[in-house]
Amino acid sequence: MATAAVPFAPFAPSASSHKALPSNPKLAINGGTPVSKAGVPFMQTALAEQDIEAAVAVLRSGMLRAWKKCEELEQRIAHMSGAKHAMTCANGTCALQLAYEPLFAPGDDVLVPAWSYIATVSMVVARGGNPIFVDALPDTMQIDVADAARKMTPKTRAIAATHLYGCPVDIDAVQALAAKHKLRVIYDAAQSHLATYKGKGIGAFGDAVTYSFYATKNLATGEGGMVTCNDDALARQIRLLRSHGETEKYIHEQVGYNYRMNDITGAIGCSRLDRLEAETNKRQDAAARYDRVVSSIAGLTAPATTPGATSAFHLYIARLDPARFVCTRDQFCDALKAEGVPTAVHYPRPLTRQPAFSRFVKDGGASNPVSEKLCHQVFALPMHHALTDEHFKTVEDAMRKVADAYRV
Repeated sequence: MATAAVPFAPFAPSASSHKALPSNPKLAINGGTPVSKAGVPFMQTALAEQDIEAAVAVLRSGMLRAWKKCEELEQRIAHMSGAKHAMTCANGTCALQLAYEPLFAPGDDVLVPAWSYIATVSMVVARGGNPIFVDALPDTMQIDVADAARKMTPKTRAIAATHLYGCPVDIDAVQALAAKHKLRVIYDAAQSHLATYKGKGIGAFGDAVTYSFYATKNLATGEGGMVTCNDDALARQIRLLRSHGETEKYIHEQVGYNYRMNDITGAIGCSRLDRLEAETNKRQDAAARYDRVVSSIAGLTAPATTPGATSAFHLYIARLDPARFVCTRDQFCDALKAEGVPTAVHYPRPLTRQPAFSRFVKDGGASNPVSEKLCHQVFALPMHHALTDEHFKTVEDAMRKVADAYRV
């Protein structure tokens, strides 16, 4: 017997978000003195002079379309990620569409994370697939493969798993589930350049891996994306889809798209790639410093990393236990901002609460309880390769000051 669908309710904050914020003269938001007037930059997106010179060289060459610099970027990232093939494209969303189209068909059920950026799921829907939302793990915040196994249907043909915040998912568990049920596997690595799993680049796993080079990503070109894979036939199919199904000039084997990158973007990517390993190491060092601070503050939890994985720390996501404070997460973050520490929330609601997916959600999000909680708990601290000792001191002083002021 079919189960009646539960009406889709608009997302509303928890009741705790309406708590009145107590006046505390020690905090900047209540008239106190902030721990830093200069503040801490949340991210570092500025181009280096060599990046600008690389772009100018392409402009002067007149060869603006995808050519040698895109090819160089493909070869280098394939090597660094452990993949056989790499195909640049216009952006990370196009990368997902290029990966999804050959790997499952309209009408197929696809296991997707309830806790991720919207593109991971929106391109499943654009392909005509039916997203089956899978909950997150409470410690790593990655997709819960045990929950995915429970939510398998007779029509499930694929799983799309995000390496979220820079941290790989439990790839062994995903691949075991896929092998058992003959699923295709697509990993969304938009936030996870240079992350590794059990000593290998994440491009070595799954049917396809997609990347984004958006302006705020660890490897940022402004816009841009990439698909990597290890299957020759799939790589050929993705290349055809990327450029109108063209096998030679004006000969089109199939219908495709215009999802190519350009060589200006490719040149910036190649230039920034020269520094990516060193910058990733600095992010990892910054995360270790944050771990020590966050773990020492009652009511806050540092992010866990999947066993066997090395995170690239695109974002550093701490969690606040609302029961331990007289303020909400948002109020806690407002207080940090007043002290000179900007934060961000990734994400303010799970994907099961996005109106765009309401027709696929039959329980109002109740089957994804961890995701329902995370949206009221998580916040991102400043994370980039240019953080200084002074920045870390500001963050630590502000975190301790705000936590002490609002702890129950």
